[in-house]
Amino acid sequence: MPRATITSKGQITIPADIRRELGMKAGDRIDFVLNETTHRYEMRPTKGSIRDLYGIFHKPGRHLTIEEMNRAIAKVGASAGKIYR
Repeated sequence: MPRATITSKGQITIPADIRRELGMKAGDRIDFVLNETTHRYEMRPTKGSIRDLYGIFHKPGRHLTIEEMNRAIAKVGASAGKIYR
């Protein structure tokens, strides 16, 4: 089981194998969310901003269907949907 130590400043280093599995790099942000069922915190990588969505949709001139938009959103969100404890 991967393990981390908290420094005197309250910082931790996420083990390399966890960072690789989550696809994380320096500067990425992490949310800690309380799971109301288990009463444990879950670490969730927060990927990017709205600017990261630039270019995933087709150029203007072609209207996308709701289904196409939902697929594009799901594709980007799938990588951020993993929950690790």
